[in-house]
Amino acid sequence: RCLSLGSYNYLGFCPFDEYCTPRVIESLKKFSASTCSSCVDAGTTAVHGELEECVAKFVGKPAAVVFGMGYLTNSAIISVLIGKGGLIISDSLNHTSIINGARGSGATIRVFQHNILKEHIIEGQPRTHRPWKKIIVVVEGIYSMEGEICDLPEIVSVCSEYKAYVYLDEAHSIGAIGKTGRGVCELLGVDTTEVDIMMGTFTKSLGSCGGYIAGSKDLVQYLKQHYPAHLYATSISTPAAQQVISAIKVIFGVDGSNRGELKLARIRENSNFFRAELQKMGFKVLGVYDSPIMPIMLYNPAKIAAFSRECLRENLAIVVVSFPPIPLLLARARICNSASHLREDLIKALQVISRAGDLTGIKYFTAAPKKQEEKNGNTSKFKLRI
Repeated sequence: RCLSLGSYNYLGFCPFDEYCTPRVIESLKKFSASTCSSCVDAGTTAVHGELEECVAKFVGKPAAVVFGMGYLTNSAIISVLIGKGGLIISDSLNHTSIINGARGSGATIRVFQHNILKEHIIEGQPRTHRPWKKIIVVVEGIYSMEGEICDLPEIVSVCSEYKAYVYLDEAHSIGAIGKTGRGVCELLGVDTTEVDIMMGTFTKSLGSCGGYIAGSKDLVQYLKQHYPAHLYATSISTPAAQQVISAIKVIFGVDGSNRGELKLARIRENSNFFRAELQKMGFKVLGVYDSPIMPIMLYNPAKIAAFSRECLRENLAIVVVSFPPIPLLLARARICNSASHLREDLIKALQVISRAGDLTGIKYFTAAPKKQEEKNGNTSKFKLRI
């Protein structure tokens, strides 16, 4: 058995949940494990309709459409939204699913330096310099390899000036940040009406599988008629859909408890505590506070196996990342916190990581002096089981 710091289970819905799991089991008994059909054939049930309504309400959009795979939601949908004569402006740190989707669209692609959107729009099409037929700026809420949050207010401002569409991938941010878990828009105070296309997945905070696109009713209707994954791929399984519905209801407090509120408070507290302690130890930690993702920089690829092995030796499971997802000399260990982690779990993990860091020589900064209360340990102020 290991303590895991590698899972995207941000709100702790993945294991047994007193509200979600019985409803998922009941859904399995009633509808079976798979629909064995696409959405437009016989793959849409009342649960799928409820899921789309639930997602739209949660993210603050008029409508939503759901799919059985998160990666496919990005990689296959961009070509439906834009084609030849259009311009895709993509953040340099965007996920592979976005990159592959953009390449398959036939549109011109321009990449901007992370979080610094400059005048890529006014240049016009190559050779002719004619205006673009359509411009889509694609960003992520939280960047999974860096733990950074996009500068959404600035992105929205530039897009508004040049009449470009905003495509926001909230795979890692929806449910994980914001006071009520509604993602980067809530965290940064951006009205969801200013984001044209909101994409997200159910595989992280909500403990299920699949993805969604939320936007205007016209957009969603268009996607249902033209998106290949909706027309030909098997729809998301009913038990998986029920898991998402139940998790969102817990966040809303519909289950009659405040567990959703406590989960959201716990993930923020855990993430900020863990990040602060790692920095005090002398590690180079990427990302920002409130982000549940915190990469510890290893730099040297030779240290990847050594650091991972030392952690695993003490029953701590972490994810280490190297080339090709990231540059060769920017190897890192990616830590993901969860609301299900207790304070004693985090303290134990920090002790293991500290020892592994000493052995592998990755504490690149001088450690901060220890305070008396840190020597005595700490316990979480949240005592309720969530």
